[in-house]
Amino acid sequence: MNEIIRKDYTIRPWQMSDIESLARNANNINIWNNVRDYFPHPYDEEDAKSFIKMASGKNPIQDFSIEVNGKAVGGIGYIPGFDVERINAEIGYWLGEEYWNKGIMGNAIKDMVDYIFENTDIIRLFASVFDFNLASMQVLQKNGFRKLTIFKNAAIKNNKVIDLYYYELLKSK
Repeated sequence: MNEIIRKDYTIRPWQMSDIESLARNANNINIWNNVRDYFPHPYDEEDAKSFIKMASGKNPIQDFSIEVNGKAVGGIGYIPGFDVERINAEIGYWLGEEYWNKGIMGNAIKDMVDYIFENTDIIRLFASVFDFNLASMQVLQKNGFRKLTIFKNAAIKNNKVIDLYYYELLKSK
């Protein structure tokens, strides 16, 4: 993918010129509270540089920047399954807090889903959501994901055992 350009945002591959903006937007405890622990906190420019190197080294590219007004303010991507689960992928996303509640993420998820289903062999997407992240649950549901199950006491975040809500979306035939 080169880029998907919309009125309010662009989805495009990460670039080294994104380091400062990525670090500024990702270095937020409210974002970290809703993502996996391997997402650093605090998040500095070295973390941004390492991530961009890793993301741009994949072929095909699986991690993309969400750009608003020329600045990288969030990320969206997918992790393909392997072996017998190679037709599945986990979708993940985050957005700088300043850009929450503006409809950006809901539309970006739709764009990413369309891109994945049109350009890969993946036929099933899934997402796991922390039990307290109602906004993420809502944005997935608005994009046609259905809640499959709740895994009780399935994760730990901030030293608290939490439930994980699992959502899926199947490619239309």
